[in-house]
Amino acid sequence: MPSHIPPLADLGRRIVIFGPSNSGKSTLAEALSRKLAIPAVHLDQLHHTPDTDWVPRPQHEFHALQRDAIAGDAWIMDGNYSGLVDERLARATGAIVLDGNHWMRLGRYVNRTLFQPNRPGALQGQQDSLKWSMIHWVAVASRHNGARYRAMVEGTVLPRVFCGSMAEVKALYRVWSL
Repeated sequence: MPSHIPPLADLGRRIVIFGPSNSGKSTLAEALSRKLAIPAVHLDQLHHTPDTDWVPRPQHEFHALQRDAIAGDAWIMDGNYSGLVDERLARATGAIVLDGNHWMRLGRYVNRTLFQPNRPGALQGQQDSLKWSMIHWVAVASRHNGARYRAMVEGTVLPRVFCGSMAEVKALYRVWSL
């Protein structure tokens, strides 16, 4: 179980969720969105062009979309995109960092890509395919990103929760009745 799970209300109405790829950020954002009646904003959907197989938008378009999203009074926002983290953290009222075993995350990537076209955070048009670059990213390149996201959030005064395993994420769901 995470070392400390504050009451969900302590995180406020603008919550950021960070974590390595396939750690459960979008699924948690949707669960929180339902519980709190606050819109979920999936940064992958803002960063990529709809009806494509994850083709990035021009950077200026993505930045404008994120800035519009964080201007809102209430949101649950999942995703990393480190170039814009400071803007998100400046508007956030709470933060959650998820981490987990890279092999578990790789399994989640394969499962969601092949069998879950309508999953939380999926792109409009569902033209997803397995990509070697993404397999490498999940299994190798992003293995230690959870610690980086945790350090980022620890540098703020935001109320926060850190989940270092899927068991801890499940505990979060239980404690907050998600």
